[in-house]
Amino acid sequence: MQKERGFYPCPNLLVSAKSTSKGFAPLEALRNRLSQMAPPTGFTLIELMIVIIILGILATIIVPRFMGREEEAKHTVAIVQIKNIEAALKLFKLDNGFYPSTEQGLEALVVKPTIGQIPKNWREGGYLEKGKVPKDPWGNPYIYISPGVHLKEYDLESYGRDGEDGGEGPDADIENWALE
Repeated sequence: MQKERGFYPCPNLLVSAKSTSKGFAPLEALRNRLSQMAPPTGFTLIELMIVIIILGILATIIVPRFMGREEEAKHTVAIVQIKNIEAALKLFKLDNGFYPSTEQGLEALVVKPTIGQIPKNWREGGYLEKGKVPKDPWGNPYIYISPGVHLKEYDLESYGRDGEDGGEGPDADIENWALE
């Protein structure tokens, strides 16, 4: 479309300045309509501040809920590891007729004992996956006593987060005789 003197190109409409008695009124009306249809070009400072405040409020509500989950997860991992070690101890007893002594410790599940009562049918490769005794989720060794004080065969426990006997909450001990 070619521009001619007195004509102004508009989307799907040509408006002539000479054809109206009001001058540029149709052009002004069209500009007003187009300016109302134009999308916003950015956010105002107030809008940004409101979003930041809302995100801050959500973070203060949600983050503490997830922070406690880490200790719960470690507690659950310790329970699972104790049950896995118990299964390995039962396999050891099935093969050899006895549980490893306290002196032999849980290492008897990965390396054939050379002290105390020597197992005759010790399984080549050991009784635990990965060929090593796991540490509890807090990086401490599991406590193994055989024969046990609480159970006839053996006691197996983790001292929990604090790594010391006793404690409450996340510092509480996780004991095989207290598990269901």
